[in-house]
Amino acid sequence: MALVKAVVMAGGEGTRLRPMTANQPKPLLPVVNKPIMEHVLRLLKRHGFEDTVVTVQFLATLIRNHFGDGEELGMNLNYVAEEVPLGTAGSVKNAEEHLRGEPFIVISGDALTDIDLSDMVRFHRENGAMVTIGLKRVANPLEFGIIIVDEQGRVQRFLEKPTWGQVFSDTVNTGIYIMEPEVLDQVAEGEIVDWSGDVFPKLLKDGAPLYGYVTDGYWEDVGTHESYLSAQADVLSGRVDVEIDGFEMQPGVWVAEGAEVDPEASLRGPIYVGDYAKIEAGADIREYTVLGSNVVVRPEAFVHRSVIHGNVYIGSSTNLRGCVIGKNTDIMPGARVEEGAVVGEECVIESEAYLSNNIKVYPFKTIEAGAVVNANVIWESRGQRSLFGPRGVSGLINVEITPELAVRLASAYATTLKKGTVVTTSRDASRAARTLKRAVISALTASAIDVRDLEVVPLPVARFHTSQSGVSGGITLRTTPGSPQSVDIIFFDDRGADLSPAAQRKLERVFSRGEYRRAFPGEIAELTFPSRGVENYAYELLRQVDTSGVEDSGLKVVVDCAGGTPSLLLPALLGRIGVEVLTVNNRLNEASPTDTLAKQMRDLQRLGELVSSSRADFGVRFDPVGERLSIVDENGELVDNERALLVVLDLVAAERRRGRVALPVTTTRVAEQVASFHGLEVQWTPTATDELTKAAQADDIVFAADGRGGFVLPEFSRTGDGIAAFVRLLGLVARTKMSVSQIDQRIPRAHLLRRSVPTPWAVKGSVMRAVVEAAGDREVDTTDGVRVLEPGGGWALVLPDTAEAVTHLWAEGPDSDTAERLLEEWATVVEQAES
Repeated sequence: MALVKAVVMAGGEGTRLRPMTANQPKPLLPVVNKPIMEHVLRLLKRHGFEDTVVTVQFLATLIRNHFGDGEELGMNLNYVAEEVPLGTAGSVKNAEEHLRGEPFIVISGDALTDIDLSDMVRFHRENGAMVTIGLKRVANPLEFGIIIVDEQGRVQRFLEKPTWGQVFSDTVNTGIYIMEPEVLDQVAEGEIVDWSGDVFPKLLKDGAPLYGYVTDGYWEDVGTHESYLSAQADVLSGRVDVEIDGFEMQPGVWVAEGAEVDPEASLRGPIYVGDYAKIEAGADIREYTVLGSNVVVRPEAFVHRSVIHGNVYIGSSTNLRGCVIGKNTDIMPGARVEEGAVVGEECVIESEAYLSNNIKVYPFKTIEAGAVVNANVIWESRGQRSLFGPRGVSGLINVEITPELAVRLASAYATTLKKGTVVTTSRDASRAARTLKRAVISALTASAIDVRDLEVVPLPVARFHTSQSGVSGGITLRTTPGSPQSVDIIFFDDRGADLSPAAQRKLERVFSRGEYRRAFPGEIAELTFPSRGVENYAYELLRQVDTSGVEDSGLKVVVDCAGGTPSLLLPALLGRIGVEVLTVNNRLNEASPTDTLAKQMRDLQRLGELVSSSRADFGVRFDPVGERLSIVDENGELVDNERALLVVLDLVAAERRRGRVALPVTTTRVAEQVASFHGLEVQWTPTATDELTKAAQADDIVFAADGRGGFVLPEFSRTGDGIAAFVRLLGLVARTKMSVSQIDQRIPRAHLLRRSVPTPWAVKGSVMRAVVEAAGDREVDTTDGVRVLEPGGGWALVLPDTAEAVTHLWAEGPDSDTAERLLEEWATVVEQAES
């Protein structure tokens, strides 16, 4: 084979695999007692790639020392080190002197695969490709780059590490590439450059021949503890074609050279017993267990679905299930290690100690005899799910969200900021939020962050003060909407907006590692309580939002404060505007700090009755933190959230006459008619709150809304603000001299339907691929999920939920029958793709 050059990327730290990678590089982690990278090198050798360059960075000496010049494998290895991380492309560019003049293959040194590299080379040559990307279909594509190719395999589109809303395929980038040498001309020397993020998009834009080779072979990115264990099981089950050093003594029982297995021991395959390991009488070794070199298993020990690295001692009557034990560790008699636990190297787990599920113990630690360990030992702490959900970090009070967790979260947030910066804190009226906020403040000040505590304020007031100059961020705590037993911890950036996904990941990395910054005694920061916070917000709101005409209009409104924080602000605010107002539920209610659906509907019915009986012009109800708004017209009829968006949009657009409005893709396209009638354009955004906030930062955006009662008034604030929306609505209604129902009636009726279909996590990616394929020649928009445009003007949107095992569908048509037909059509596509 003429193509003989290969590059193995072996510079990764493997932070998600700590403590296994606390002091050894990820490529050296053993899979069935052999480093992952050795499996990769043997695959290259099998396909004729003997001349190989290895790029190294983290703990590079350990990799060099282990593989040397490659002679033992019959290969020629050269090493190129990065002084600083250069990205996936920058790393290969750094090795350019070894790659001049001929094509080469790039492969990760820490992914387990048996992909047919020879066939991939054939595909590359036959298509005359500049770059061929190895692709694989996976159940959960969130951690990878997803790619769409046409029938010939040519790349059409790709996206790095998407959210579920951005998933349009389950075909992901494996990080295996075949490249022509001129590709390196596209990579700047000595700079951080990524293939998927920088080079490939430019080549695709320039029309270069980029092809995707979809492999049926095995590929597993060994990036988590779960995938590490599953990779071992896949090798033992024969799902991946790699070499196992040893003899199959009985079906599924592999025993390496020099191992001693007592005839009285119980072995149930598939398992692997490493060289010179010793299993004594009475030991019980169950399926999917891997014992490394020189492991000793004493009588009555029980080991099941566990990976035991080299030189580990497992004492008598121990019980190990679904765990990983690092090399040179001693598990003393009677100890028990549960599923998901990971023990680093050189540890001692003394007699009768108990490590509960998912515990991480870092290297060189001793767990005392009889100890019950249900918290990670020392500085590593990693949750088993994503910290952030749609409402920040949420969970049951004092069960999932405890003061201890609040301290760690606030410490992680503080660590992402510079010492001496200012952060605001605030809360709703609940006692739980008050208790947890105290923990948050202590952690921030202990981390050299000055705190301005706004105490109990509406959420828009907290966002407003966080967006002021000199403030770097904020934390607010509130009861979860609709769930009185739960609490949300919401983190703000310096604009008062929710943290972006990138900032969330940064905070989560610090949190998972537990690498919190602590201030020296002289650096411990201050806590202050700014005065007149609510008054300053009200003053700026009235200064920047147009309320002209309200005082002379004789408007009469009914306002429901929902027993929440808006009651602290509205009396003074409405007095300055000069409007006749009846307020209800205008006191803080600690006993009921959030809305349940029943309470919300009961209050809205009561609000409608009050508006009708008092002959008010309209009524509004805030949520308990003042972030969202519900509207009732002068007849006492509720204007549902979708229609409320159109009403306010119509009023704003009629006054503005130019600019753009930002709306989520789930909004009825009637909004486009309303905007264009008044000369405005619509910018469609993904459904995530931070995406709408991001779009609202543009100077020409005059209005944004989410269709769920959330409104953004850019002239005052670039984040959602129900109170500002109410003040703006007062001015708009006063000046238009039309009633709310009249405004509603002049807007065309929408025929938009929605449905949710239960979808297991494992098939979400394949469902989205099926949707793209079912679209055929119809136009497809992947702003968020997959939106299919019908020739007759209708459309359907398929969007995976980010937090639940559900897929949401929207369908809109020129009439109800068309919308219903579209909804049924795409629900059938989703349901069939699941089966």
